[in-house]
Amino acid sequence: MASSPTEPAAADGGGGKGRFHHPAVPIVLAAVLIDTIGFGIVLPVLPDLIVSLGHVSMTEATRIAGYMLVAYAGAQFFAGPVLGNLGDRFGRRPVLLFSMIAFALDYALMAVAPTLIWLFFGRLVAGIAGAVYGPANAVLADVTSQEKRGATFGLMGAAFGLGFILGPAVGGLLSGLGTRAPFIAAGCIAAANAAWMYFLLPETLPQERRRPFRLGEAHVFGAFKPLFHAGGATALIFVSLIWQLAHMVYPATWAFWAELDRHWTAGQIGLSLAASGLAMAIAQIFITGRAIARFGEARTVVIGMGVGVLVFLGYVFVTRDWMVFALIAFSALTGLVFPSINALLSRLTDPSRQGALMGGMSSIGSVAAIVGPLILTQALAFGAERGEPGGAFLLASALAFLALLITLFLVVPRLTTRP
Repeated sequence: MASSPTEPAAADGGGGKGRFHHPAVPIVLAAVLIDTIGFGIVLPVLPDLIVSLGHVSMTEATRIAGYMLVAYAGAQFFAGPVLGNLGDRFGRRPVLLFSMIAFALDYALMAVAPTLIWLFFGRLVAGIAGAVYGPANAVLADVTSQEKRGATFGLMGAAFGLGFILGPAVGGLLSGLGTRAPFIAAGCIAAANAAWMYFLLPETLPQERRRPFRLGEAHVFGAFKPLFHAGGATALIFVSLIWQLAHMVYPATWAFWAELDRHWTAGQIGLSLAASGLAMAIAQIFITGRAIARFGEARTVVIGMGVGVLVFLGYVFVTRDWMVFALIAFSALTGLVFPSINALLSRLTDPSRQGALMGGMSSIGSVAAIVGPLILTQALAFGAERGEPGGAFLLASALAFLALLITLFLVVPRLTTRP
């Protein structure tokens, strides 16, 4: 008899059956990849689409896009715990299938959206469907043994990173066919993945491991509780929040800044975003581990944040397109920050609270995804109205500098005095 899909040991199969040791793994990774591509594919065309539908200036479109990103992140923030608890009650398969069908319908809706209200509604639907990472990670945990779980979760991160490279690049290429073409393409891909799920994705959560759904448990506020018990990590948690707020300048404002400051086409915007994702991926693969091994986590955070301060400020003063791509290459070193912060958090927090702390940090990231676009798009619009489109990057540089100061004066001294 064939092994049960819920038995991790059998799923890993020790006989070398390939990198994807369970049929659910590639399907789930594809879902995450499609979600990330779908987010990035619309970025190059979103400015022109908002201007066209709203009959507004590019500056006003920047503000509107900020509100859309807030709607997307807010919906994802509140939907995440609900989808996670539904997955524990009804299984992973129906939740993932629902999310992918919702994605396909959302992109179809946005492809024909006649007004901005439709775009806002589409972003809300995408945010709800995009809260798929919890159930997706649960699938990987269901089918993977503990000793191989880290490597499998690494594949999830790779899919996420690849999506941020492919999405803007594909969106930029398809923009030549019109502002709606990227939405149509994303909808078709999502529909194909939904069909793949329906016919081939096995359920990975057996009936005996399911638990009742309780609405009182399906809320986001409980995720912050571990942060109140973080002890010595409190200052670093605050640093992480400020740094993530600064880093939101890219998804929130890049496409609009590129049009307002550089007068780029959607194709050029897509190329620049893809270059940024590729540079970051190369840095993560070849530089991060070596830097941490040589300098230690604290110094590596300082290096990455110092680079961030200079790069964000650099965008305020660029006068040539080649300068933008030089800054993109240099900015890859900011990728040193997040892995180093996570390593420091694990050292500063009680061992019994590690998992809960990382869950709380995920919620911190969600807060940054809501607040960051709101303040940064307003800064961009405020500056653009006064002839300086670099306002968002100026604010991002200030936030990064604040995070750097807190790290230098509150985090690093505590590490050096820690026994």
